[in-house]
Amino acid sequence: MPPAKSLFDKVWDAHAVRELPDGQTQLFIGLHLIHEVTSPQAFAMLREMKLPVRFPQRTFATVDHIIPTDSQRRPFADSLAEQMLVHLERSCREHGIRFFDAASGKQGIVHVIGPELGLTQPGMTVACGDSHTSTHGAFGAIAFGIGTSQVRDVLATQCLALSRPKVRRIEVTGKLGGGVYAKDVILHIIRRLGVNGGVGFAYEYAGAVIDAFSMEERLTVCNMSIEGGARVGYVNPDDTTFTYLRGRELAPQGAAWDRAVAWWRSIASDSGAHYDDRVVLEGREIEPTVTWGINPGQACGVNEPIPRLADVRADERAQVAEALEFMGLAGGRPLAGTKIDVAFIGSCTNGRISDLREAARVARTGRVAPGVRTYVVPGSQAVAREAEAEGLPAVFRAAGFDWREPGCSMCLAMNPDKLVGRELCASSSNRNFKGRQGSPTGRTLLMSPAMVAAAALKGHVVDVREIL
Repeated sequence: MPPAKSLFDKVWDAHAVRELPDGQTQLFIGLHLIHEVTSPQAFAMLREMKLPVRFPQRTFATVDHIIPTDSQRRPFADSLAEQMLVHLERSCREHGIRFFDAASGKQGIVHVIGPELGLTQPGMTVACGDSHTSTHGAFGAIAFGIGTSQVRDVLATQCLALSRPKVRRIEVTGKLGGGVYAKDVILHIIRRLGVNGGVGFAYEYAGAVIDAFSMEERLTVCNMSIEGGARVGYVNPDDTTFTYLRGRELAPQGAAWDRAVAWWRSIASDSGAHYDDRVVLEGREIEPTVTWGINPGQACGVNEPIPRLADVRADERAQVAEALEFMGLAGGRPLAGTKIDVAFIGSCTNGRISDLREAARVARTGRVAPGVRTYVVPGSQAVAREAEAEGLPAVFRAAGFDWREPGCSMCLAMNPDKLVGRELCASSSNRNFKGRQGSPTGRTLLMSPAMVAAAALKGHVVDVREIL
């Protein structure tokens, strides 16, 4: 019998073209996703080298980072944003690449539309010029972000030279309590293992909690793998995966569907597969989790005290001191009760329909507190249509939230949605770095969409379980 193998090993080996002299693997990329930020320079390099796009049918484009969410009418008020989009439009026409623009009705954040269109499938290698491409691993794919020069390489050759990582299996056992979400799970994992804990690893997420998750919850977990240092994070495909994909526009159809499912089942990790490391976490120990610092690993339960300098290891004190000073927080006190200025619900981490439903469930219980600026931004036009069909925009508006057009919005703030000055934002996005949300001095608290909605209503950080 062949040796037992993990999904990662099976998919990597299936896409390996050859081993290069330096020990890296020349890996074939099955799906390439592009957007307006990292692709214009890559296309310019191709033009200079007089090279075509090798497999245009394997590349798909959208606009997400720079698109305004108050109005998507052209030309954009930001001339640089308009120029970036014009370059992407021209390149897609020139090379025959399918482009999901605002007029298509299928525009959205690249990591939202890939799954919802059925582009992302088990057993694929997926690359995109965006660090949160690990999102697509929720389907049992090897998915990773790449730089602009690598975007060029994939366009020109459909291959990349990569070093093979080790594989760590992370099991989340038992069951989550009420008011605890996938966002809390991944923040807990990063907190436990550290922001550099996954360097050199691919993460395989497993266990009863992950198995019970919907596809959208799995997408949230895999999205933030990169925040824990892992370039790749994935979940083995199962009936939840196949049910989600069945009937999607670009998923296999008819007899091809049956053949695809048979293969997808075969690539799941074998019983007895080798892992370079294993971590087991208990689901019932996870609470609603909020970041207090300037990286996603600096987090704690909402009612748990922020670490005090005297209680942390000597080699961590400088980082903790920097974070507390920047955030204006005091160690030894819980985050609950911390006043907020802005509430942002959206992003490729938490801008899907299930995220909006949970936030709306909270929004129905009250109104936004005076002085809190809010943004509710669906992850795609399809998500927006589904939300509208369910009446969610009306729920948010009645509670005083600002319902917006699809896009990345305040996650990266490469658009008009930005923090101002020292504003403190309760955010469902994925990064809380200094300056991440558009202001060099702006501050970010990462949490689940339901927790963001609760903070917006109360005007300060609150345990959502008190509302639900």
